[in-house]
Amino acid sequence: MVHSDEYYMKAALRQANKALAKDEAPVGAIIVKDGRIIAHGYNERETKNDATAHAEITAIKQACRKLSSWRLIGCEIFVTLEPCAMCAGAIVLARLDRVVFGATDPKAGACGSVMNVVHHPALNHFPSLTPGVLAEHCSEILSGFFKNLRTR
Repeated sequence: MVHSDEYYMKAALRQANKALAKDEAPVGAIIVKDGRIIAHGYNERETKNDATAHAEITAIKQACRKLSSWRLIGCEIFVTLEPCAMCAGAIVLARLDRVVFGATDPKAGACGSVMNVVHHPALNHFPSLTPGVLAEHCSEILSGFFKNLRTR
């Protein structure tokens, strides 16, 4: 059954809350194929001491394993924060059909805010973009985390 973008973004927010519970920047991602969530991930850079342990990368790796393919054709990624250049590049390379994100990232966003990697004319795949889904909720969890971090 195919659900609304808000439904899937709420699932990504649940992943972000898992990151928050580990004192990680609360970013969550899920990947959907044929209306079903097939993969999920959340930020674990601090926990794993790994600069690549972003929510999107974790979800993409899991989806590739599940589908036994590096090509995620027919899949959509829902992420609470606009993907960075690394994640946007991985999205293009994995051939995801669509990127849906909540909060924009004016410092490192690579899906239109700072740059637009997913629509760069030199690349060979151009996923569609749907920004701003549950943006307020996605922004609030991030703002609260960083505000708390600054007061510590």
